[in-house]
Amino acid sequence: MSKLKLESIRVKGYDFDIRQILERAWQMFLHQPLMSMAYTMLIFSIQLLFVVYLKDMAFLFALLLAPPFYSGFYLVANKISRGETLVYPDFFKGFNYYWSVFSIWLIGQIITAIGIFAFILPGIYLAIAYGFSVLMAIFGGFDFWTALEESRKLITVRWWKFLVFTLVLVIINLLGILTLGLGLLVSVPVTFYATYIVFEDITKDVFVEAD
Repeated sequence: MSKLKLESIRVKGYDFDIRQILERAWQMFLHQPLMSMAYTMLIFSIQLLFVVYLKDMAFLFALLLAPPFYSGFYLVANKISRGETLVYPDFFKGFNYYWSVFSIWLIGQIITAIGIFAFILPGIYLAIAYGFSVLMAIFGGFDFWTALEESRKLITVRWWKFLVFTLVLVIINLLGILTLGLGLLVSVPVTFYATYIVFEDITKDVFVEAD
């Protein structure tokens, strides 16, 4: 049923206002700014520990821990959107979807890397098109391959708009880096919240919201 509804959305088409999405993501961040910043700092701290003390295994953080850690922002965004009380442990609920999220990040990045290595443009296309894949798995309950494909097909409808959206988010995070990295404590959560908001707006009539 979800696939049919997603197909209907693709047929009818959709659009979104990037500026409005960013404004809403900022308001979502302001809902619990200290929690969002503290969680981001925690992720960065763990990553730094790997880089400093486990250099030979630093890649394990990106492979095994980053996917569920960053997915936690989506669960928090969902809870804020539903008007529910947010508690700090909610950020860690990405680990409840560990295997789905891990599989999507691993397979998605391998396919994207192959595309970039082979012809560059296919890799860029997939990097953008897989932007909803983790969200598809968490809120749609899809297996990793279906999540990747449903994300690809849905985003392809407005791929160029998503390319611009992604570039805007990249610029925001680059500005965060220029502030000695402190700005990333804000820009990273806002990036994930913005992505969630676009996803929710497009698929709000498709999926039952996660608990």
